[in-house]
Parts: sequence; C-alpha cells; structure tokens
Amino acid sequence: MATSKQSAFQFGELDKITVWLYVALVFIGLGMIFSVNYDPAADTFSFLDLKNNVGKQLFFVVICFVMLFVISMTDWTFWRTYALIIYIITLVILPGTLIFGREINGAYAWYQFGGFSFQPSELAKFGTCLAMSGYLSSTGVNLNEWRSRFIAIGIFLLPAAIILGQKDTGSALVFFSLALVLYREGLGAIWYILGFGAAACVILGLAASPPFVVAFFFVIFNFYLISRFRERTRPWWIAWLVTIILTIAWTTVSDWAMQWAKIDPQKIPFPAELFVLAPHTLLMLAAFLPNYLRKNSLIQRGLLTRLLYLVLAGGLVFAANFANNKILAPYQQQRIKIWLNPSEAAAEARGSAYNLLHSKMAIGSGGFLGKGTLKGNMTRLNYVPEQTTDFIFCTVGEEQGFIGAVLVIGLFTALLYRITILAERQRSNFSRVYAYSVAGIIFLHFIVNIGMTMGLFPIIGIPLPFLSYGGSSLIGFTLMIGVLLKLDSNRNLA
Repeated sequence: MATSKQSAFQFGELDKITVWLYVALVFIGLGMIFSVNYDPAADTFSFLDLKNNVGKQLFFVVICFVMLFVISMTDWTFWRTYALIIYIITLVILPGTLIFGREINGAYAWYQFGGFSFQPSELAKFGTCLAMSGYLSSTGVNLNEWRSRFIAIGIFLLPAAIILGQKDTGSALVFFSLALVLYREGLGAIWYILGFGAAACVILGLAASPPFVVAFFFVIFNFYLISRFRERTRPWWIAWLVTIILTIAWTTVSDWAMQWAKIDPQKIPFPAELFVLAPHTLLMLAAFLPNYLRKNSLIQRGLLTRLLYLVLAGGLVFAANFANNKILAPYQQQRIKIWLNPSEAAAEARGSAYNLLHSKMAIGSGGFLGKGTLKGNMTRLNYVPEQTTDFIFCTVGEEQGFIGAVLVIGLFTALLYRITILAERQRSNFSRVYAYSVAGIIFLHFIVNIGMTMGLFPIIGIPLPFLSYGGSSLIGFTLMIGVLLKLDSNRNLA
C-alpha cells in the first residue's frame, strides 16, 4: 500500500533530460509539418483547424501531453502486472485491418474513424516492448536454453508476421530491433553473427544472380575442405582453380555448349545458370565424402555443421530472389533495384526513383545554413511525396540546412544515449529490458528513416519518431517514453 502512495504522483520526479529531449523533438516536428502545409493566403489561425495536417498534429500533441500526465499518476507496477494483457490486446486488434481496414499505399494497416486514421501496429510496438520485458524478467527464463530463446523470439515475430500479412513491410521489420535486447540479456554473439550473415545472403540474392552467388559459397567451402583434409593437394587445388575459371567464363562456355549440343535455352524448364553449380558440387562431393566416411564423429559433426551453413546460405539467396520477383509488389521491387543500383536512379527519375531523387535534392539544396523557415521551395511546392510523414527530414535539410540536420540527429543521439543511462540504473529487470526495447525501436526508426531519405536504405515507409505527421505514431512513441519515465521515477522501489 505504501508503494502505491509513493508512486501515485511523481510528475516532478520524471527524468528532466529525457522529457526536454522528447518535447524538443515533438515541437520541431510540429514546426516542420507547419512549414510543409503553410499557406500564406490562409487564415492566420488555420493551423488550429482539424481539417488540415497541422491542426490534427497539434491536437495529437495535446493528447500526448495529457497522456504523459496520466501515466505519471498511475501505479508503476500496473505496467509490469498487465504487460501480457496489453500485448494480447494489441495483437487482437492487428488482424482486423485486413477486414475492416483502409488501404493506404498498398498496405491494409489502418482503421478509419471519420477524418482520422489509426494504425494499430504503432500500439503493437509498445505492447511488444512490455511483453518482452515481462517475459525476460520472469523467474526461470534463461536465454542459454532453447525454450527461452524460442519464446523470446516468438514474442516479436508474431506481431511482425501479422503486420507483414497487411503488406506493411517497413513496420514489420521494426520488430526485429528487439533482437538487440536479447543480446544485452545474454544471448550469445554467434546468433547475431548468423543473423548478419543471413541478412548478407538476402542482399546478395537481391543484388546478383543466385546461382553465381551460391557458386561463390561453394568456392569458400571447397577451399576449406581441401586445405583442411586432403593430402597431395596439388591436383585438388588445380581442380579448385578450374571451377573458378569455369564460373568466371560460364556465360561463354554455356553458350558454346548449348550450340554444340543444339539445345534451345528457352525450352529448358529451369534457368541454364543453375548448371554453373555442377562442377562445384562434384568437387565438393569428391572432397567431402572420403573424409566423412572415416567415421570420426568429431570430423563428421564439423563437416555436417559447415554443410548445413552452406545449404541454409544458398537457400536464403534463392528465397530472397524468389520473394523479390514473385511476392513483392512491382513498386517494392523497383525500390530495391534503385537502392542496390543507384546509377539507375536517373533512368527512373519520373518513376520509382522520383521520391529518392527529389529527397536528396531537397536535403542538398539546403546547404550549410538552410534556406530559412517557410522558404524551402521544394518543401512548399510538394516536390517530395509523403513529405510530412516518411520524408519529413527533407524539410529539415532544405529549410534548416546542415546545421538543422545535425541538430535533429544530435537530439536523437542524445535521447538514445539518455535511455541507455536510464536502462543501466534500473534495479528492476523488467524496467531495464523495457528501456532497451524502447531504445531499439526508436533507433531503428531513426536510422532507417533518415538513411532512406539519403539513399542509404531502401524506401520502406516508416516514420521518423516524434517528427513525422501521424497521431498513431506520436501516441505510440509517447506511450513508450511515458512508461519508461514512470518506471525510472520509481526505480528505487523495485
């Protein structure tokens, strides 16, 4: 009972640095949205009109400030006690968008209420942070055990899978930021090495021909087999070099072989490039089987482990290529193509590269000091689509220049650094895990959003926290920050 009284109202005890960083980012965002929608011919107080974006965003800013006050009055144990229930509620409302939702930019991820839209995935991020914190702080959970790993990973994979079904790829990818929390809580580094390796395989599968990428993997694996196991290695190294030469000259060799055998490539039921794997596979079998059949269990286990890595890596390469060509929408394919091949952007200046080119032009045109508030021509004339949401950073770059961009990046960096300080000073495991979960989600949003406006990441459509227009996003991030501040203000009571 004493705990509840002590924690009932502590608004003045909230971490002031975090509060002011949050307020600064929110008002910078409100100012940028005002700049994009500014109309000198409109009424002086038109920004209070709920029919335009500025008025709506101001309305949600007020709601969020009220939310912070309400959260500060709650018992801090409420969030730990009802973490699982809140998570389940956010999961329940997610699939409804597929039936009752509104389609925006090809994604069925929104509910429509009059003139307002609501994106439940923003609340799902908050609910997942709570659920992850509740589970990892539970008695008996040990990330060295498979059961704990599967449950922890499943907590963020479940909402990600539902959101992926809504065709909102960007929001789904955000949940993978919670994998960083697992590292802080003791998950081995090998899992992250494998994860980054898997991501590299996916990118290679998108950027190059899958058979040639897998052939490169075979070259590495065969090098290992020959250098590790084979005696009298000269013939083996000669064979290994021949496979590399064949791969490099494969187009010429295969065309000659097809003509010589009088085979029409169009009548082959699978891509002719797959044949490039044949010499590598034969060499691998010749080097692999004799050593495996020695029946040394240690050698067999090592060989099978490396063979499994080869199969999984090759499978990811082909799966990524298949998903890109058969599952993703044409505009998503083009975005990935432009990201991997920036030199082709000019050829798509009026198509899939339009957003990226004008985004970079807007940021670059700001120079060092910027054009000044309300003086950004590309901002005012709406050259960049979605400029108040996904591309709000363009407005910062054009109007406030390099100085303004550095200021915004500095504020985000300071906020993330401050959250890690709050995380490490928590006595409660729940509060620490929650703080790192919030930091992970904000970090991924921040780095990907700014990166995609400059062509460093593909355009996947996720907002810049606190700055981008959107009530769902602002409410979701305010909930995360508000609960973190409340937990931190009661850290000595845990």
